[in-house]
Amino acid sequence: MRLSSLADYAVVMMAAAARHCGASCRLNATLLAGETGLPLPTVQKLVSKLSAAGLIESARGTGGGFRLARPPATISVADIVEAIEGPIALTSCVDSGKHDCCVQDSCRVKPHWNAVNGAVKGALAGITLSQLSASPAPAAEVQSPVSVDRVPALAGEQV
Repeated sequence: MRLSSLADYAVVMMAAAARHCGASCRLNATLLAGETGLPLPTVQKLVSKLSAAGLIESARGTGGGFRLARPPATISVADIVEAIEGPIALTSCVDSGKHDCCVQDSCRVKPHWNAVNGAVKGALAGITLSQLSASPAPAAEVQSPVSVDRVPALAGEQV
C-alpha cells in the first residue's frame, strides 16, 4: 500500500503550515512552496483540494492567503489523505460504491476486510498534524511499538 505523491505532498504541506503558525495566521502558496521544496503549481492545487475538504480556509486579495481551518491537534493524517484520495478503502470490498471483485460471492476474507481497513484508517486518524509538525524525539527516546524479540502469532495460535 502506498499513498499517491499528491497525498504525501499534502501531508508535508499541512505539517509545514502547522509549524509556521498553526491556525492563527495566513500563509501563501509561494512561501510554502519555498519552505517545502514542492513546486508552486502543486501547492496551489493542494490548497484548492484541501480548501474544498474544509481543512484550510483561503481568502483572496490584500491580506489574503490561507490558514488551517482547525487547530493542528484536530486534523489527522486520515483527514488529509481522504481530502486528496477520497475515502480510505484498501479493497473494493470496503469501498461502498465499487463491486468489481470477481470472487466476491465466494470470498471468505471479505467479511474481515472492514476490520483491516478500520485498523489502517484508525492508525492514520491517530496521528495529528500537531505530532507531525513537532520536532522529532531524539533517537534514544524513540521506542518501537513491537518488540523485535516477539514474533506475532499465526491466526488461531495461542499467544
